[in-house]
Amino acid sequence: MSMSTKTVPKLALFPPMTKVNKEGHLVIGGCDVVDLAEEFGTPLYILNESTLRHKCREFKDEFGKYYPDTLVIYASKAFLNQALALIFKEEGLGLDVVSGGELSIAHSVDFPLDKVYCHGNNKTPEELKLALDWGVGRIVVDNFYELEMLNKLAKKRGISQNILLRLTPGIDPHTHQYTTTGTIESKFGFPLATGQAEEAVNQASSASNLNLLGLHFHLGSQISEIQPFELAIELVLGFARQMSQKFGFHLGEFDIGGGFAVPYTVDSRVPAIADYAKAVTSKLAGLISGLEPSRPRLIIEPGRAIVAQAGVALYKVGAIKEIPGIKKYVCVDGGISDNIRPALYGARYEALVANKALEPERDTVTIAGKLCESGDTLVKDVNLAAVRPADIIAVAVCGAYSIPMSSNYNAMPRPAIVMVKEGRARLIRRRETYQDLMSLDSI
Repeated sequence: MSMSTKTVPKLALFPPMTKVNKEGHLVIGGCDVVDLAEEFGTPLYILNESTLRHKCREFKDEFGKYYPDTLVIYASKAFLNQALALIFKEEGLGLDVVSGGELSIAHSVDFPLDKVYCHGNNKTPEELKLALDWGVGRIVVDNFYELEMLNKLAKKRGISQNILLRLTPGIDPHTHQYTTTGTIESKFGFPLATGQAEEAVNQASSASNLNLLGLHFHLGSQISEIQPFELAIELVLGFARQMSQKFGFHLGEFDIGGGFAVPYTVDSRVPAIADYAKAVTSKLAGLISGLEPSRPRLIIEPGRAIVAQAGVALYKVGAIKEIPGIKKYVCVDGGISDNIRPALYGARYEALVANKALEPERDTVTIAGKLCESGDTLVKDVNLAAVRPADIIAVAVCGAYSIPMSSNYNAMPRPAIVMVKEGRARLIRRRETYQDLMSLDSI
């Protein structure tokens, strides 16, 4: 099917309604980012609340338009803290959590736990006990070990737990190997091709304290093609039909995961949310007729696609190293400790000089971090305005994965995070201090 995959100018990668004021400063959510850097320090992560809410509503509206019984659950691994959990609660989303920590964040803000789905390929007994005791809506079972253990834990509590089975459909989504999760060799899920998925349905259907509601798959992250979703839907629904005939299985919920791509660079070509919605719902509608007495609920799990564009990282320039005729390094006060994605799997970004946003971008530079690794580069070969020490660099599309994957490598404190909206900025996570780094130590 046809898709809108046009390239975008650099400023359009930042949160919608980002502007440049008369001083040439970048303005996000009505806030001058140079002022934010001065007030909160750098490195600093900015989240635009309006963008977050808009993306939540766009997913609900676009999928709901074609398939009304759709539940959007935010994939917490992209980034979750209490402030974000409250926003997703207010916007009527569910949550996909993959650890006791993410579940605890949800619980701490009274998130409706009936809309929480617990994922993970090696949930611990303690995490499953927490999920059962707090009454989570669904546990997405990943393997036979978990299936048996969960049934015993639920039986001990005298409850029947609603579950989905995670399947591995054997589809290559053509994304990075580190973020591919739906191929047969994946550590996740019950493979269709080996017969293990069928055996899982058989065991789950006969388990004394489990209620098998549906099936789940997740192909990977940053999937910029629609066809892998269509192929996986066809395979899994065909499997569901076989299980209905063989075991009387009823597909009440069909969770297709997430992985919807976002543009990170000006040459990115990815489908719009509307394109994903039209293709997925069309494929689903064309295949479910006659499958069940009632249509299954559709579950989607966007994470990156909700939070990525809302986030911007700010850094202050320090040393500048020019190797004549070879390369020019612009060194900043962050790096792989707050954003490991470029070093981990070659993620690409765009950046600009936030205090010189009106000046021509004639310098080709590599933005390097301050960590003691040669691979500590944030953006390679990017065009910037003439850079000087103390300038502020803004890197777009940093809302997803950068923050939750951050570390204290080189004993670097994690950066502060501010939420901006209508000219106001509020701190939603303070900067770590050196004392914080030693707070868990003992001598």
